[in-house]
Amino acid sequence: MKPTRTRFIVLAGLCMAAALAYLTRNAVGTAESTIRADLGLTKQQSGWLNSAFFWSYALCQIPAAALSLRLGARRALPLFAVLWSLATALFGMGGFASMVVSRALMGVAQAGLVPVAIAVMARWFPRAGQGLASGAFGGFMSAGSIVGAPLTAWLIIVCGWRPMFLWYALPGIVWAVWFARWYRNDPAEHAAVNEPERQLITANSNKTAKVNAKPPAVPWRLLITSPAMWCICVQQACRSAGYIFFGSWFTTYLQEARGVELITSGWLTALPLIGDLTGSLLGGAVSDAVLRKTGSQRLARQGIAAIALFVCACLVFSAWFVSHALTAVLNISLGMFCAAVGNPCVSTVMMHVGGSHVATISGVMNMCGNLGAAAFPVVVPWLLANAGGWDAVLICFTTLYAGAALFWLLMKTKPNMFDRTPAKAAH
Repeated sequence: MKPTRTRFIVLAGLCMAAALAYLTRNAVGTAESTIRADLGLTKQQSGWLNSAFFWSYALCQIPAAALSLRLGARRALPLFAVLWSLATALFGMGGFASMVVSRALMGVAQAGLVPVAIAVMARWFPRAGQGLASGAFGGFMSAGSIVGAPLTAWLIIVCGWRPMFLWYALPGIVWAVWFARWYRNDPAEHAAVNEPERQLITANSNKTAKVNAKPPAVPWRLLITSPAMWCICVQQACRSAGYIFFGSWFTTYLQEARGVELITSGWLTALPLIGDLTGSLLGGAVSDAVLRKTGSQRLARQGIAAIALFVCACLVFSAWFVSHALTAVLNISLGMFCAAVGNPCVSTVMMHVGGSHVATISGVMNMCGNLGAAAFPVVVPWLLANAGGWDAVLICFTTLYAGAALFWLLMKTKPNMFDRTPAKAAH
């Protein structure tokens, strides 16, 4: 009897959640110039409006991961989706202060998505398939942004930015109802999973802990003093700060530095995100293939990520020398494609080293990444005013990806480092 493919329906559900989350969070970047003009905001205020999401999103990663361990993914993910949908609706209904608050609430609600999704993929996929799953999940984050950039620009023209955010609140609620009814925390408990698929999922893996068992104490001392964990967190901060340029200031960059109109800038903003989507899908498959061929975790995960990010930095820097808007965007988009090839390596490394604590360490990693994402939208106005304008922003963007490549090269991991901790250190 052939294995069923229920795990791919689980993955499709996670991918849809990722797309909806990124559509709602990045819509503010596309609408930035319109909102700023309508409310009479300064660019510094716009920076804080973009940044408010990421401060709360970063700081709530670990609490959200802890909550998900208590609730289970079946209850936690729908709860998060309903809350971020309500926050999206509130954003379109208030003034500057309430919009900042609603962006912060959206960050709180979306904080658990990545760590919980990584834990779900670790539970539902065999090790040699986790790269593909991670690539699809990461790619659909960009899919939401790809659809959202031109859709947001069009909806602003058709119905205005406030009603647009009300419409954007609806799909997340529909998804939450479906996921809560269909999903099961343990593959063995799902009626659509047959015995061959269950054996495939658990083969050559460490899926021995019961889903509903009390989670073991997190070995915080080992985590904080781990050089590998520091490398993971710093590279994530650099990558996230670079990536958030597309969700905050890239549309404005195209309008001001390249002379592109609103609707055209919405379409051009989608090009780097298409590169990110396709690169993530390809990168997951390539990383898994290298792992099956060589058996080397370091080559298949760290090696691919380091090379991909270094090539990205070179391509983004080359856009500095290009005067034509479309050509510059294509250079940057190709760079984002290369960077995205390394995206699945982040989640697979978390699954490799996390053991019973994969959700927690994923939360720590994502927290550090989003501290970088929170800082960059605020840094951009300062660079524009004091460091040479948009050219300085592009150079900073390049440096972030080069730095991420360096920390991948420095990283040395071992499997299930936390499960191998002596009992005394675990407390």
